Amino acid sequence: MIRVALVDDQPLLRSGVAMALGSQADLEVAWQADDGAQALEHQRCDPVDVVVMDVRMPVLDGIAATERICAGWPGTRVLVLTTFDLDEHALAALRAGASGFLLKDAPAEQLITAVRHVAAGDAVLAPAMTARLLRQFVAAAPRTGTAALASLTAREREITRLIAQGLTNPEIAASLYLSLTTVKTHVRAILRKLRARDRVQIVIAAYEGGLADQQR
Repeated sequence: MIRVALVDDQPLLRSGVAMALGSQADLEVAWQADDGAQALEHQRCDPVDVVVMDVRMPVLDGIAATERICAGWPGTRVLVLTTFDLDEHALAALRAGASGFLLKDAPAEQLITAVRHVAAGDAVLAPAMTARLLRQFVAAAPRTGTAALASLTAREREITRLIAQGLTNPEIAASLYLSLTTVKTHVRAILRKLRARDRVQIVIAAYEGGLADQQR
């Protein structure tokens, strides 16, 4: 059972999301909160697997709440809800440790799938959307490089670049003529070397280091 929390200052939106998630046998909405401060109080008493987090809220916004939850509960994943797919606040939440983001008007099926993927630590939902966001707000900034990228092998750098372009593990395996097991082994090594929580953090490091736009 995947235990989920909903954090949003719009009760009607929360109730709709709760209804969609609660209809699934493997998902349980453990608690709801109006803002980030309430979310932290609930999380201290009853940690969950996934927090579905709005960004713009009173008292404590979703960015600050995401950072504190990810730092305090490494096993909890955060899925950010945003109104616009090119939203600098969503990028800030990804930097704070969120595992992905989703538009608020996404279909219920997409939300359900996103929660499951985030809980499993799998590929980022809608990687093309994440890539557009990062190109808008990261790639335009001066390239300072990422020191941790220097520790990657040539093959790991190649896989990092493909992850940043939105490829899944099976797609990377097919592209590089590797077994899926080999790709997974490389991804685990990349996560360890970059000290990344998940694939979103790999993507951010790749863009900040200028690796995402490099060609093979």
